[in-house]
Amino acid sequence: MPLSTYLKEETIILGLEAETSADVITQLGKKLEEAGLVKDSFVQAALTREKTLPTGLPLGGEINAAIPHTDIEHVLKSGVAMATLVKPVTFQNMVLPTEAVEVRIAFLLALEEPHAQIEMLQEIAGVLQDPDLLETLMKSSSPSEVLEALGKTSA
Repeated sequence: MPLSTYLKEETIILGLEAETSADVITQLGKKLEEAGLVKDSFVQAALTREKTLPTGLPLGGEINAAIPHTDIEHVLKSGVAMATLVKPVTFQNMVLPTEAVEVRIAFLLALEEPHAQIEMLQEIAGVLQDPDLLETLMKSSSPSEVLEALGKTSA
């Protein structure tokens, strides 16, 4: 399933002002909760998981990403929330947890099937490996622009 199928206008935050990774996860989690996609336990579960299994992903350019997620028992219906950040927020590196990653874009996954997580991570990895698409997402001024850009890549 393409990313644009799970990402909705109401779960996209452009120009998010956040100080910490917990702020980013909490605000994105609230969007998923307001959309009726996750249980009220989701945000805390995602925050707890982030402490032990960090999700910062260095991309080798100016824009790094984070892809936080948690267990399926906190999910009602599959969805993804996304935020572009006004200024970089520190997440810990998913490969080297002692290393900080300055993140500018985050995708919070809420998936109801375990195997779907791997597929969605691969889908997002494809987006993150496309510098032009990444730049388009960062410069988007509306959620519909984001969905349009992602829709073009999934076609």
